[in-house]
Amino acid sequence: MTSILIKGATILTMREEDEPFAGDILIADGRIAAIAPAVEAAADETIHAQGMVAMPGLINAHQHSAMTLLRGFSDDLKLMDWLEKKMLPAEERMDSEDIYWGAQLAMAEMIRSGTTAFADMYIRMDTIAAAVQESGMRASLARGLVFLQDDGGRRMQEAIDLVDKWSGAANGRITTMLGPHAPYTCPPEPLSEVIELARTRGIPIHIHLAETREEIGKIREKYGQTPTEYLYHLGMFDKTHVLLAHGVHLTRRDIGCLRGMRGGIAHNPVSNLKLGCGIAPVAEMAAQGLTVGLGTDGAGSATTLDMFAEIKAAAWLQKVNHGDPTQLPAKRALQMATIDSARLLGIDGQVGTLEEGKRADVILIDLQKPHLQPVHNLYALLAYSATGADVDTTIVDGRILMRNRQLLTIPEEELFRQVSQRVPRLVAGL
Repeated sequence: MTSILIKGATILTMREEDEPFAGDILIADGRIAAIAPAVEAAADETIHAQGMVAMPGLINAHQHSAMTLLRGFSDDLKLMDWLEKKMLPAEERMDSEDIYWGAQLAMAEMIRSGTTAFADMYIRMDTIAAAVQESGMRASLARGLVFLQDDGGRRMQEAIDLVDKWSGAANGRITTMLGPHAPYTCPPEPLSEVIELARTRGIPIHIHLAETREEIGKIREKYGQTPTEYLYHLGMFDKTHVLLAHGVHLTRRDIGCLRGMRGGIAHNPVSNLKLGCGIAPVAEMAAQGLTVGLGTDGAGSATTLDMFAEIKAAAWLQKVNHGDPTQLPAKRALQMATIDSARLLGIDGQVGTLEEGKRADVILIDLQKPHLQPVHNLYALLAYSATGADVDTTIVDGRILMRNRQLLTIPEEELFRQVSQRVPRLVAGL
């Protein structure tokens, strides 16, 4: 494996105790071998990074990658109209090849905007896993499970097969979860089976929670509980690691039910804003010791997979919601997109901060641009001014996936050709 020496960068480790410093990073055998103000070592490749920031790759804690094919197709609609009249009918037309190229499109966008790992929930996950393996990215994959109709256990078997086939694949870059879709699509009996399977086999769970007021009403009417209480009484939070997507409409009692849970909440501010869902109580969750990371949701709702947009939205929403500009400061917002999201995926021992011994998931951000000068507070500059287009280099597991804004593992010309040919069939007449 090629060794890389990054020289002269401004380094943000994203560890709580560290401040930015000028230095070098040596990458060898896919790991960070040394990180210091000066590293003198031979390497196969040297990147001269003066004027750039080196930081951990961003981690998208919740999305649906193949939804990129439906970007901009159904905007400015209410969530249920968006879902039932547009998204679901179009998704039913997708075959494995469509999903493969949709996932490739998502990964091209993520690599270009500094995302190195993501959590995905979708269908035909074998094809997405293959795309992850080829792209060089890191991902936690879950087969979405909806139990409103009896399918003879087909979906559940596909979920188990995904775990058995892909856990630890691609040199450990691929991990897996079980993906019950949401409380309102998963009745108690099959959901209890998923929870028990997760417990006995040590498999994390990835599930949507409390995204809309409609969901709250449905669960209250059916079970006399909030969605969070519904999951709590089934034992989900005391038996396994759980990644909860959204958590927009959580009561104080709900947050209390989540205290001490393994995993946490993936906040998706852009999607929640765009669909008019509401503002998640991020400050309140954090105050109770819950881990809150960041995700984009699918491009069908969020439109963009640029995690820098989520960082901005997350910080600004908490400030305006509380009428307090000190809420969710810049460094915390960046930590949500790095180490906190890594905790949600259960990979914080490997990535999320720049430390010797961790896997080398590193991005370089070019500061030599008018909107990124001068540099007073680097955290604030990155959180509030930077965009994904400022990422110059993306490295995952010690492999360069993008250099000087050029993708090295995804053939863009063929990608765009495939997408343009496939999309018309998916949306015709909808």
